[in-house]
Amino acid sequence: MKTYKPTSKSRRQMTNVTYRGVLTKTTPTKSLTYGFKRAVGRNSQGRITMRHKGSGHKRLFREVDFIYNKKDIPAKITSVEYDPNRSAFIGLAVYKDGEKRYVVLPKSVKPGDSFIVSEKAELKPGNRLPLQFIPVGTFVYNVEIKPMGGAKIGRSAGIFAQVVANADGYTNLKMPSTEIRKINEKCWACVGTVSNEEHHLENYGKAGRSRWKGIRPTVRGTAMNPVDHPYGGGEGRQGRGTKRPKTMWGKVTGGRKTRGPKKYSNVFIVSRRKTGKNK
Repeated sequence: MKTYKPTSKSRRQMTNVTYRGVLTKTTPTKSLTYGFKRAVGRNSQGRITMRHKGSGHKRLFREVDFIYNKKDIPAKITSVEYDPNRSAFIGLAVYKDGEKRYVVLPKSVKPGDSFIVSEKAELKPGNRLPLQFIPVGTFVYNVEIKPMGGAKIGRSAGIFAQVVANADGYTNLKMPSTEIRKINEKCWACVGTVSNEEHHLENYGKAGRSRWKGIRPTVRGTAMNPVDHPYGGGEGRQGRGTKRPKTMWGKVTGGRKTRGPKKYSNVFIVSRRKTGKNK
């Protein structure tokens, strides 16, 4: 991690991931990028559905491959790059037939290393193969939920899922959240752990850095007026005043289960994630 001299109050606490010696290229490959408009918390009607999002630095979108449909063709990593749209590092993979694609990189993979998407691939970081051929105890990332549906699980920096068991056409995976879930053994996954594992140690240090990232300020409910929040009003500091914690719309938050009893994926969950003191 990179620390700074305490030239100001914000600099004293600020930390950052050290990119020097890790990233090998500063400008992305033009053919794999395009401009886009960020949703900034709005839905298709333009209404805010997620608060505290907006503004931030303009971003260029990198087209990252999560489908991995080029099988049995070896690819070589030629660069390690920063992607403003995700926490992990990405790399430019050049396949033997000349095609270029961006992929999420695993830890310890450097320029010059190669990987392959194949049922007969060996167990080394970056290689991709079906879950049924991955032994118990192996760390995986970029995991599919449906066969050939594209990687959906384990894409953030430093994240991995662990193969716990293989039986009856399903593979039991221990998720980063500690949940154990059954996934079709014909789904594909990459071997290893996602790069940039120090990402969670970052300390922004000042409010301005959050604004660069597109994170807007959060106002405490107790600082609002009664018309704006159930916790609002009163002279001086007040207690919550309600039996259970609530959102500004009066919905109970904390302690109430939000997962639907008829959700389609309930049958695939072997063990629910641990929360609170049990974690």
